[in-house]
Order: sequence, then structure tokens, then C-alpha cells
Amino acid sequence: MHVREFQDMMRRIYFHRDSERGVVGTFDWLVEEMEELREALKEKNMKAIEDEFADVFAWLASLANVVDIDLEKAAKTKYGNKCPKCGQTPCKCSF
Repeated sequence: MHVREFQDMMRRIYFHRDSERGVVGTFDWLVEEMEELREALKEKNMKAIEDEFADVFAWLASLANVVDIDLEKAAKTKYGNKCPKCGQTPCKCSF
């Protein structure tokens, strides 16, 4: 499944509720899922980590739907197989 297909699936399943919740409410759910991912990573529970990654991805796609952003297009445009800052693969940025 491509990112666009996943985002379309999230739109079919959840867009009605997400659009009613709005940008801020949907963003807040994404943040909550990020916190749950943080906890799963701390606990090193691989099943919980996998589940929380899926939830974060789903809520990110839902938020993108609410603000009408094509997540796959945005990622390809910004990253395009190279670091957007240094233009290299692998990244050669010094941090």
C-alpha cells in the first residue's frame, strides 16, 4: 500500500468525524498518540511500539486530510531521495 492509498483509506473511514473535530482537535489526537509511542518506546514493548507507530501514522494521515494535504506528494516534494538541506544521499549535514 502506498502512502496515498493509506491516506485515502483513512479519509473513507474517518474523514466525517475528523472534519467535525477540526484541525486543533485532530492535531491533539496526533499529539496524544505520539505520547503513547514515547511510552511504548521507553517500555521497549515491540507490540505496543508497532501499534503506536500505526496510530501515529493514521492520525497524521487524518490531520493531512482535514487540512487537504496529500501526504505522499508533500514528502516526495520535500525529500525527493535526498536531504532537503544538503542535497546529499546519505545526508552530510553537520549538526
